[in-house]
Parts: sequence; C-alpha cells; structure tokens
Amino acid sequence: MSEACPSNRPHRDDPGRQSASVRLGAVVAVLAVVAFGVLGAIAPSSNRAGGATPAPRTPSVSAYWVVASDGGVFSFGGAGFYGSTGGIRLNRPMVGMTGTPDSLGYWEVASDGGIFTYGDAPFYGSTGNLTLNRPVVGMARTPDGHGYWLVASDGGIFAYGDAGFYGSAGNLTLNRPVVGMAATPDGRGYWLVASDGGVFAYGDAGFYGSTGNLSLNQPIVGITPSHDGHGYWFTAADGGVFAYGDAPFYGSLGNVPQHRPIVSITADASGQGYWFTNSNGAVSAFGNATYWGSTPQVLNLPAVGMAQAAGTGRFTGSSYPSGSFGYDISKYQCPSLGGTLPPAPHTIGIVQVEASGFPVNPCLSQQAAWAGAGLNLYVYLNYGNAGSSGDPACQKAADPSSCNYGFNAAIQAFTDAETAGVNTQVAWWLDVENPSAWSGSVQSNAALVQGAIDGLRSEGLNSVGIYASPSIWQPIVGSYQPAVPYWAADWGIDPATTCTNVHSIYPILPNGPVQIVQYSSPSTPYSLGGMNLAFDNDFAC
Repeated sequence: MSEACPSNRPHRDDPGRQSASVRLGAVVAVLAVVAFGVLGAIAPSSNRAGGATPAPRTPSVSAYWVVASDGGVFSFGGAGFYGSTGGIRLNRPMVGMTGTPDSLGYWEVASDGGIFTYGDAPFYGSTGNLTLNRPVVGMARTPDGHGYWLVASDGGIFAYGDAGFYGSAGNLTLNRPVVGMAATPDGRGYWLVASDGGVFAYGDAGFYGSTGNLSLNQPIVGITPSHDGHGYWFTAADGGVFAYGDAPFYGSLGNVPQHRPIVSITADASGQGYWFTNSNGAVSAFGNATYWGSTPQVLNLPAVGMAQAAGTGRFTGSSYPSGSFGYDISKYQCPSLGGTLPPAPHTIGIVQVEASGFPVNPCLSQQAAWAGAGLNLYVYLNYGNAGSSGDPACQKAADPSSCNYGFNAAIQAFTDAETAGVNTQVAWWLDVENPSAWSGSVQSNAALVQGAIDGLRSEGLNSVGIYASPSIWQPIVGSYQPAVPYWAADWGIDPATTCTNVHSIYPILPNGPVQIVQYSSPSTPYSLGGMNLAFDNDFAC
C-alpha cells in the first residue's frame, strides 16, 4: 500500500517510541546539544563566526538555507548563519534541516536522528543513541517552534517537544521508502511522501493526490505544503514538480537536462513560488520565489536539503567580495591582436570565451591567466536557430529552433573553454546586448536565452547569469525574467547605487540579485587601432 489517509487515532505511543522502527525497550537519551559549530563548508554569510547568538537584523524577504551532508550550512538572501557541523566529524551524514519560526536559528538532523541546534533553536530530543530499523530521512517543526518531528524511511514518526503524534506508516509494508515529510500550518497533522510519490496523510492533513500509481521517470525526493495547507508540491530527482490541492504549478525542470539530481524542494513564505536545489547546491526558483544564489561550485560533500528562511534581501553568493573592483575583457584586449590587458591590481576578471556562431577568443588562455583567481567567463549571444539540441524543454518553447540554437551555443562555448585549458568551474555570464544582433520577435529571443541558460546549467554550473544594459534588456526579450544573477551594464558615476536601485527603476530585468555593475573609468585608458579607449570597469555589489 503506497498511500493512506487514516483518521486521527486516539492511541499515542510512549514518548520516544512513536515508531515501529525503534527496537522495543530502547531508552531515549539526550544527544549532546551543539551550541555552536565550526564552519567547514563555506557559508556565504557575514556571520561566519558561527556563534549561537543571533545577529541583529530586519527580515524583509523570503530567503533560504541549503545544507550539505557534512552539516555545512549556506545562507542566502540575508538569512542568518548561526553555525554548522561542517568541521565536525559526524557519526552519520546530515539529511535535512528546518528553521525556527523567527528564522533566528535552525535544527539539523542526521540519518541516525541526531539533532544539532543553532541560534535560538531549542533541543527537545533525538534518536541519536537508538538503534533504528531504518534511517531518518527528514524533519518538520511545529508552528511555535517548541517541538519537531523526525521521519524514518519506513514511515516511522518520532515526536518531540509539543509535536503531537498523529500516526505513522512504521507498521505498514511500503512499496517504496518514505523520503520526506511536511507539517500542516496548525501543527495538528503531517504528510509523508514516498519515493514513488505515495502520500500518507495524518491528523488534520488532507489527502489531495499522489503519484503512487504512476510510473515516474525519476523518484520523488521531497514535499512542501501550500500556504494554507490545503495542498502540496513534491519534486522528483529530475526536477519534475507535482502540484496537488490548491498548490499551483509554477514550473519545473522536468524536461531540462540535469547534470546532478534534485534533492529538495521548499515553498517561499507567500506560497506563491518554490525553490529546489540539486546535490551540488544549484538552486532553481519558480513563481514568485526570488533567486538569491547557489552554493560555491565546489563543495566538500553534496547538498542534501534546504529550508525557507526570513532574510534581509542582502545578496551574499557572489564570486567576488562586495565592493571589489576589476575588469571584463574580450578579444579586443588581446595583446597579439594589438590590444592591451588592464593593469593590476584587480579582483574581478571576466573573460569572453566567444560570440555565438564565431570562433573562440584567440587569447582566451592568456586572458584567463590574467584573471587569475578572479576568473568568470562570458558568452556574447547572437540570434540564430537550429533544428535540434540536447534540450527536450526546447520543444515546448515559444520558438523551439531559437531555444535549440541557444542551448547548442552554450554547450559549444563550454566545450571550447575546456579545450583551451581554462577553468570552467566558475560563474558564467550570457551577454545580451546590441538589438541589431537579435530577431524582431521578443518571444524567440527569450527562448534563445533560456536555451543558453539550460545549456550551461546542464554542464553542472551553479551560477549562470545575464549581462545586459537595463534599458536594452526588455526591447530584446520582452517581459521574460529568468531567475538568475544579473550583471548590469550601467555607465553611471556610482555603481554602488545601481546595485541597490536598478530593479526599482527598471522592473523588467532578470529577477535575481545584481551581482556586478559594469561602468567606465577614464582613469584607466588603453589604445586600440590608434583610438584611445577606456576599459570596462566592474564593481561587485
């Protein structure tokens, strides 16, 4: 039986033994609370000390955390960082996390049910010293944060603090293992989801549908409830999204080639969008969920989960320290062609790989060496079309041939950079400018850009962003707003101002945060073909 909708049961198991997956007679012992952790996996947050005292802040946006299997925590959108087990040797890997109601702390849970608390998250108990029939796979907290549930892969439920026990699947024979859980808004019920999409509803959790009787391309990996609890979404490892009840469908990655599996989904605070992350920490945003960034490209261990958080809206996932300077260059700064490389010192070094449909930058390797540790890469996009590509999602695009061309152009650029011996595991940018190089159809142009994004993401890249002038973006692609980082070409006198207000001045832009602002500095001129020109300077937001 892969799904069940039982009524509330008057029976409640003894505390600490609320699952058939616990051996009878086991005694619950308190797992030592980790008051503060050592940050092992890099957390893009200013609170890197990892102390248990929450940093003062004013939450204003719906943001998120991502957690890796070593317990390293990555904070995005100004969500607080309060510590992690990233530098601690664990008995078992982490499998998930959840935040406190005020987002000033969080819990992490390991596969043995060990609980690690940070910030204002209290410790209410764990199964860390028990022998389980099956490993713990997830957790959810009560609305007031004074308790939490753990769920094992056999559907056994462990309730702590003020978390009520409303039933479990621990005594059932399941077709597939349980992979996650979610609580109802009032905390009087919960859902479990199995890898075949079978849903088990307990307490006041309504059953709204499942994929338990469907044949899936990839297994289900997680579940998240709608805002009012009258529906839910779950996602598969290929990024396919299934929406039930009043949970709207905002999009998925189900037809887009994936380099790594999706591992988790969570809804934003409004319930009008959701994020998911893959095992490398690459975050995708849909609906009104704002993209705040992804983890660094290279992780110590894979990402295993994510959780919604209240944040300040501060972006912290850039390739460069905030306030740093540098340059972007192309073949026109190639010394062998009569160009000049910008002077030192510089932190930012963004190098053109090629223009789509044209030969690779002949000085790519040399210029990548000039960029050093600050290397990012970009592709200058031109309009074109192609009969096919490796992106099945293009067949549903407004203009499949344009989407195919964008996908193929991105793959070609990535391949050319690898062939040149350049480090491709960096942030990439798609240069969208010069309206004369595009078609008269904004829908076709948008399809091409989306195809290029899909292409680079299919190579396993976490950060793929857009470079464009704010005033030119909309005339080229119309109302298209991909959830990716934005590099703004704004040659004003104060790039820091552009970092904070460009979205308010130009509402139709890529809806990710502004990472970089390009501007001109007459203090660093160079000569090309007898002309005195200024380098393109760049400022990190």
